[in-house]
Amino acid sequence: MKKRILILTAGFGEGHNSAARGVRDGLARVAPNQTDVELRDLFAEAYGLINEFVRRNYLALVNSAPRTWGIVYRWLDRKTDYDTQFRRFTRLKSHLAPLLARFRPDIVVCSFPAYANVLQEILGPERRCKCVVVVTDSITINATWYRSPADYFLVANEQSASVLRAVGVAPEKIKIFGFPVSPKFADFTKDRQLPANNSKPRVLYMIHAATRGAPELVGLLAKLDVDLTLTIGHADKLRPAIEAATNGRPAKIVGWTDQLPRMLHESHLLIGKAAKQWREWASNISKLSRPRAALDIAEFLLSI
Repeated sequence: MKKRILILTAGFGEGHNSAARGVRDGLARVAPNQTDVELRDLFAEAYGLINEFVRRNYLALVNSAPRTWGIVYRWLDRKTDYDTQFRRFTRLKSHLAPLLARFRPDIVVCSFPAYANVLQEILGPERRCKCVVVVTDSITINATWYRSPADYFLVANEQSASVLRAVGVAPEKIKIFGFPVSPKFADFTKDRQLPANNSKPRVLYMIHAATRGAPELVGLLAKLDVDLTLTIGHADKLRPAIEAATNGRPAKIVGWTDQLPRMLHESHLLIGKAAKQWREWASNISKLSRPRAALDIAEFLLSI
């Protein structure tokens, strides 16, 4: 009998969706005939245009007013009774309850806070399905992740695990796997070749949501003697400004793509978003970069 696994995500930052897709794709590789997997964004389904409005404003706040977002973040972190707060998601519950009744999952994997609390409210403390939370925060972890009745918390590294242990999460509930990126990364574990004498260094600039200085940087990069690739994701409105910034010089501009593992492997230099804990991440990159994370998580899910 196939193990039924429900994966729940939300589009408040691409990390949640990336983790959810990584787990799904890991299961498809490890056990394609042993699992029945469904991935859903119930916030988008339940709240529609309201969710999109809130999502866009959240992303704008994070990228354009990080200090203001820091105030909101700390306010959320100080809360203690999330069960009461999340009871307000009545429309979310009205979508999740029939999904649980129809799909009857053995495991519910949550890559976004709130789901674990709402799941517990619907099914009660005697629920039969396991609840696994994939924590997409790293090193600095908001309390919305761990103040929930989940059975397991999957974290990226030892520093994150130590945060959970320090606030009282039982050690046996904490599992360290790395961030569940696409399992395609596991296909590209060999060292990339250095540029040959007759070829240009390959530079990949991944333009993220905060695009204010992107055209200026593109203009500077385009003047260099490099093989330049620029990714703009879903920001199609940005394309004309980026094309103009290249001033006719060769550059490949890519929209949303599922080929990032290959593109990253083929590049010699990556320019991306600066992380808030970059100093800590840089010193622990080998622990964070685990190409097999999604595959290892898939094997763990099959074992519980």
